[in-house]
Amino acid sequence: MHFSVGLSLCLLGFALVSLFPQPARGQALYEGRGACAEVDSDTEAVAGVGFKLGCISCKRRTEVIATATVEWYFRGKGEADFFHIYSYNEDGATVESDNFVGRVDWNGSKRSNDIQDASIYLLNVTFNDSGTYQCFFNRILAYDNYDYTTVISKVVKLTVVAKATRGTASIVSEFMMYFTVIGLQVWLLIEMIYCYRKISAHGEEALREAANAEYLAIATEGKDNCGGVQVGE
Repeated sequence: MHFSVGLSLCLLGFALVSLFPQPARGQALYEGRGACAEVDSDTEAVAGVGFKLGCISCKRRTEVIATATVEWYFRGKGEADFFHIYSYNEDGATVESDNFVGRVDWNGSKRSNDIQDASIYLLNVTFNDSGTYQCFFNRILAYDNYDYTTVISKVVKLTVVAKATRGTASIVSEFMMYFTVIGLQVWLLIEMIYCYRKISAHGEEALREAANAEYLAIATEGKDNCGGVQVGE
C-alpha cells in the first residue's frame, strides 16, 4: 500500500513537470491580463513585414480610477524634429500623418479608457521607418476630492534591417529557459529514483517483518500444541 501510494505521487510530480511549457523559438514572456508590467519594446524590424511598437505605462495605484489618451510622434533617421503620426482616445484612433495612413493599427488596451498599453502595429515596414518613436500618455487620475493630470513618455529607437538577426540577450534568455526546464526534469528523475528505492526498501522490510511475525506465530502455535499433547498423556 505504501509502495503504491509513494510511487503514484512520484509519477504525478513527473507528469506535472513534463507539462511545464517548452519555450518556443523566439517566444517572449509577457504579463497576464490581471497585472501590468512595463516591458520594453523590440527595436529591430524587418523590411516588408509588420512590427509592434511597444509602449506600456502602468498605474502605480491600481485602485485609482483613471482615463488616458495617447499620442505617438516620429523623428526619422537623420532628421531634427518630431512630427505627430498617431492619436488614440475614447473616440478611437486617428492617423495624423499621410506617411502612415493605412499602415498603423492600434495594438494596445481595448474596451477601456484606462489605457496602460499604448502599443501600435506598423504594417509593411520600410527602411524609411527607421528612427525614433515617442509615445505620450496623457493620464488623469480621479481621486476623491480632485483630479491629477500627469504626462508620461516612452521612447523607442527603431532600426529596420533586410533580414532578422537574433540579439545576444534573446539567445541567452532562450538558453536559460531550456536549461531551467531540463534541470527540473533531471531533478525530478533523480527524486523518482530515490523515492522508488526508498519505497522498495520499506516494502522489503515490511515483507521481512511479516514473514518473521508469521514464523513466530507458527512457532508459538506449535509449542502450544506440544504442551497440549503432554498434558493429555
